[in-house]
Amino acid sequence: MTHPIDWSIVSEYGAALVFGYLCGSIPFGVLLTALTGGPDIRSVGSGNIGATNVLRTGRKGLAAATLAGDILKGTFAVAVTQAILGRDPALAAALGAFLGHLFPLWLGFKGGKGVATYLGLLLGFELWLPLSVFCCLWAAVAAATRYSSLAALTASAAVPLVLWRQGDLPLAGLFAVLSALLWFMHRSNIARLLRGTESKIGGGSEV
Repeated sequence: MTHPIDWSIVSEYGAALVFGYLCGSIPFGVLLTALTGGPDIRSVGSGNIGATNVLRTGRKGLAAATLAGDILKGTFAVAVTQAILGRDPALAAALGAFLGHLFPLWLGFKGGKGVATYLGLLLGFELWLPLSVFCCLWAAVAAATRYSSLAALTASAAVPLVLWRQGDLPLAGLFAVLSALLWFMHRSNIARLLRGTESKIGGGSEV
């Protein structure tokens, strides 16, 4: 016997996914550099829209503002959706926000690599232990190797495991998907790491 589809639930998840995508697709790096009279960030350095590439313009304050924007758009998407619709639809909003950052419609689906927004989603769900593990691992690996990309890859791989050990399977599953997407977006970094040609922190590393 088949069960009828509850279209109200489908619409909630769909709305959450779209709302999250719209939040995540705000290209703070592009907007902030344009508003302050800077060059199109996509024509600078790696062409990435994230804070690391904004820093290549020599404007540390603008890079910090970009980092904050990319973090908080993920936090905002999750917090608002959770407050209105509950935690389960907020999972869809989180996925939407991450996809929006990686593949923004307004930029021809060419976005950032997701590290800052990943942190923002952890913050939005108030996942303090996984967030702490991420930050500590990132700092440790970055200090030991001076590879920012390797630090992000290692830290993101640990987060789903921490959530799984905590028994939160829905969030563990979500962040496993997000981590896989983050690794996919870092595929060029991974190739350079394997070749030994990846730039180190202080030498133009790209995240």
